[in-house]
Amino acid sequence: MTLPMPAISEFAAPADWRVVEFISDLHLQREEPETVAMFARYLRASTADAIFMLGDLFEVWVGDDSLDEAGSFEAECCAAIAQAANVRPMFFMHGNRDFLIGQHFAEHTGVQLLGDPTVLVFAGERWLLSHGDALCLDDVEYQKFRALARNPQWQAQLLSLPLAARRAQGKSARAQSEARKHSPEAFYGDVDTAAALQWLIDAGSHTLIHGHTHRPAEHVLSGDENVQARRVVLSDWDLAANPPRAEVMRLSAKGLERVPLVPM
Repeated sequence: MTLPMPAISEFAAPADWRVVEFISDLHLQREEPETVAMFARYLRASTADAIFMLGDLFEVWVGDDSLDEAGSFEAECCAAIAQAANVRPMFFMHGNRDFLIGQHFAEHTGVQLLGDPTVLVFAGERWLLSHGDALCLDDVEYQKFRALARNPQWQAQLLSLPLAARRAQGKSARAQSEARKHSPEAFYGDVDTAAALQWLIDAGSHTLIHGHTHRPAEHVLSGDENVQARRVVLSDWDLAANPPRAEVMRLSAKGLERVPLVPM
């Protein structure tokens, strides 16, 4: 499967920024209160100049109108995000679970929406940011769904359904996803090396930072010593796991640093 090259957005960090942080794949949901609480604590404690949330912040997002429902889980989470956005710039990139997040979310929280991929110009380098799902080319069935789910007409049709109906669909989708995880035939695609390398070349970048795969690691993408190219994978968050997982990727002039929020 070939991958059409997407338009690459660019964001130049202000000159006074010293530290930025990246998180992804928190999959926030009411059923995982420990992860939600850790997210709230992190937002209060972070000293970064900006926070970049690279997709799948929520387990499911059924539409921005969920923010207007009194006492909704989405409204509770976004109140904490809005408070954090009053302290420092916050950025969000769509994932495969929260692709329906829209402009009302951005206005409600003060978060800036980013295109996927986006080049962050910071500390004298160009850092390519992505959720990562678009690069998992081996997962052909998912790529078909992704193309459909990112279609504005399909999204408009889905959002025209009553909120209760969309919540029911989201609950069903979560149940199906959990069932697939435990299936013997479960398939988890990984990022395609050639496609990732081409993205980096087109972006004029040496480092791709992404989530989605839940496989935190660093990968060298080129065997040519004259071509510096790597991808750095963010950790997912799951405070109910054994051992629990919650990690931030911190970037400064010193480079990238993984910062665990729970004991290893």
